Amino acid sequence: MRTNIVIDDKLMAEVMALGEFKTKREAVEEGLRLLKRKKAYAALLAARGTLFWDDSDEGWAKTRGEQQQFQEAVQEPVASYAVKPAAQRRKSPASGSIAKPRTRSKSA
Repeated sequence: MRTNIVIDDKLMAEVMALGEFKTKREAVEEGLRLLKRKKAYAALLAARGTLFWDDSDEGWAKTRGEQQQFQEAVQEPVASYAVKPAAQRRKSPASGSIAKPRTRSKSA
């Protein structure tokens, strides 16, 4: 999306030098990505202490069993048709025989 914005020249010069950006666009896009990551990290930190991790052998076995059941339930049926081999060359409609590629003569 094309947008015109007014940016502090001194700030842009400092950011471009620190980040070794080649263009102002790269610097602005990286800043937007940083804000996006910051929000994602904040959401992860907000979930701190609310998740339970079972690292026991029984927990791993249970997870493997659930994954296997999921894969079996999602598996698609095998195709019931056969794929025919491609035709080797098309016949020319006029001659009824196999068309040969044209070659240039060496006399010129």
